[in-house]
Amino acid sequence: MEFYLSSERGGNMGGAVLVAIAAAVGNLLQGWDNATIAGSVLYIKKEFNLQSEPTIEGLIVAMSLIGATMITTCSGPISDWLGRRPMLIISSVCYFASGLIMLWSPNVYVLLLARLLDGFGVGLSVTLIPLYISETAPSDIRGLLNTLPQFTGSGGMFLSYCMVFGMSLMDRPSWRLMLGVLSLPSLIYFALTVFFLPESPRWLVSKGRMCEAKQVLQRLRGREDVSGEMALLVEGLGLGVETTMEEYIIGPDNELTDDQEPTPGEDRIKLYGPEEGLSWVARPVTGQSNLSLVSRQGSIKNPSVPLMDPVVTLFGSVHEKLPEMGSMRSVIFPTFGSMFSMGGNQPKNEEWDEENLPRDGEDYPSDDGSAADSDNDLRDPLISRQTTSMEKDMAAPASRGSILSSFMRHNTGEPAGSMGIGGGWQLAWKLTEKEGPDGKKEGGFKRIYLHQDGDAGSKRGSLVSLPGVDVPVESEYIKASALVSQPALYSKELMDQHPVGPAMIHPSETAIKGPSWSDLLEPGVKHALVVGVGIQILQQFSGINGVLYYTPQILEQAGVGVLLSNLGIGSASASLLISGLTTLLMLPCIAVAMRLMDVAGRRSLLLCTIPVLIVSLIILILGNVINMGSVVHAAISTVSVVVYFCCFVMGFGPIPNILCSEIFPTRVRGLCIAICALTFWIGDIIVTYTLPVMLSAVGLAGVFGMYAVVCFISWVFVFLKVPETKGMPLEVITEFFSLGARQQALKNN
Repeated sequence: MEFYLSSERGGNMGGAVLVAIAAAVGNLLQGWDNATIAGSVLYIKKEFNLQSEPTIEGLIVAMSLIGATMITTCSGPISDWLGRRPMLIISSVCYFASGLIMLWSPNVYVLLLARLLDGFGVGLSVTLIPLYISETAPSDIRGLLNTLPQFTGSGGMFLSYCMVFGMSLMDRPSWRLMLGVLSLPSLIYFALTVFFLPESPRWLVSKGRMCEAKQVLQRLRGREDVSGEMALLVEGLGLGVETTMEEYIIGPDNELTDDQEPTPGEDRIKLYGPEEGLSWVARPVTGQSNLSLVSRQGSIKNPSVPLMDPVVTLFGSVHEKLPEMGSMRSVIFPTFGSMFSMGGNQPKNEEWDEENLPRDGEDYPSDDGSAADSDNDLRDPLISRQTTSMEKDMAAPASRGSILSSFMRHNTGEPAGSMGIGGGWQLAWKLTEKEGPDGKKEGGFKRIYLHQDGDAGSKRGSLVSLPGVDVPVESEYIKASALVSQPALYSKELMDQHPVGPAMIHPSETAIKGPSWSDLLEPGVKHALVVGVGIQILQQFSGINGVLYYTPQILEQAGVGVLLSNLGIGSASASLLISGLTTLLMLPCIAVAMRLMDVAGRRSLLLCTIPVLIVSLIILILGNVINMGSVVHAAISTVSVVVYFCCFVMGFGPIPNILCSEIFPTRVRGLCIAICALTFWIGDIIVTYTLPVMLSAVGLAGVFGMYAVVCFISWVFVFLKVPETKGMPLEVITEFFSLGARQQALKNN
């Protein structure tokens, strides 16, 4: 996996990486708080004489969970209204204020209030940071960057355990100081959120603030030309309810033959290359798309599996058809250097932002370039097209330009084209125009996400030529699959209201109504919610809380406690040190997961690590049922616990939050993330407070047995329902969920 942090031609991804690191500091504070309260509660009990009041003691720890659950119920809709960045600022303020109040805390009731406020900060961090990183990260490294919250959270726990362990060695440890130190790193986080973090470009586009969104994208991507991604973000405002699959053959103009069965020439999309006089065409193929067929018959490598979700096979077929990474064939659509168009040449300069859009009755910006002076960052139109005969009778003035989308060279240092949207996908539009029964011209405007079907080919077996490379051209062609849907800015409902230009309406019109609960009933959104909520529930019941509870006992049996006592370390300090060492073991494993997240993928990591969790739990069960001797039991149990932790933080730890931040449409992403996060916190509360009851009812072996069964169910759920989302733009992911939901409905009928 390669991403270019400093490349003149390919852009500078360092901006996105630094923004993700800064945002993940919020998770560091969450981990810091979790570890600090675990160490300080021993001293709180002594000062407030809570030995006889276990309810108050439990509330001190649980109040943070309660606060996180409360704030999560409204965090999604509020973030859709105010923005992602203001919510992160509020999170940092909650951390800072709670740290100061805990430092003061004259009695247990003030401490409970501070813990509730701290829970607000934790809830906002857990819910919104993965969402924020997903919306700002490039698709090729989104998994890596979205594993950062897991890494910084574990790093915060380790640092906190080290601090609390050091304080516990003092003559009179101060729990107020332990908890109050949180205000110092939270102050740093506050400065980062206010002065460094930008607003999410997807949120800005959803509010029609196009100039700001473009400036943020240019900063994040390290290049001037971000028109392709801007167009993608606009298309993400829709819900993809009419998505279909089509297949195209792309080749030199007038070179496709009848044996490739294209439809008549008027349905073709013309592609213009960088060399003068070089043009190509994309023509729809008669019949079903390969991807559509694959979704019904199973993926290429895996035959059809009963109960397999069509979404899983759709995603799998795309990844299986990717050309080999790192070679010249990994350049998606390598033969075409520059632009999609439906006839027409380079566009004139245009502005597109809510502040400078022409209103009703006003003229469009003139061609003399005066409009460009108001904003030098918007030199190209996001979308424009030629006037067709359908529009000649319309009142709006004619559009100047054509539908353009420059091709990007995928995973190379080549110049990034304007309409490459990441993961080898390209964005284009098509306009079909036919003569109706009454003789009038009729047509439709469609948006297309194009993706190459495997390697390029030639009807005479020649290699595919690359522009600028000395390879002979002998009627080469490429097959490409396409997701075709209604453009977000060509809504039939809104076209009757306030159209901006002859072809589209402004994004602010699309976003006026905002998210609504009825949007959750759209088939694609419902489908994604089943995946998101399901994996969050299964994660909480997979055993991590039980293993954490059991770890000190395991390490005590292994002789670690005796060794530390011989070094003069008391039992309380020894417990903190053991917990810190356990957390330290997680960090290199999370680093490995960061590396693999965009290479092996989310689904593959889950399918590989969950069986290891099951085996580890089974070994722990056997160790508690069979008498192996104290030494053997301690050794086997210690290894099993360490392996469980390492595999959990590589897969089931970070991936549910990563997936939930990827699979929902922009319009309802905040709302759906809040639902998934609420599921997470409720599951956490249930598991934490039923564990003692379960231990007394069925014993430790019984509890681990139940966890093993849940892990097996989790593996089946992932295999059948969870698709592979690595490297794919968020908007393409949501389109696949919409298409898969429709195919599932047809299958059920």
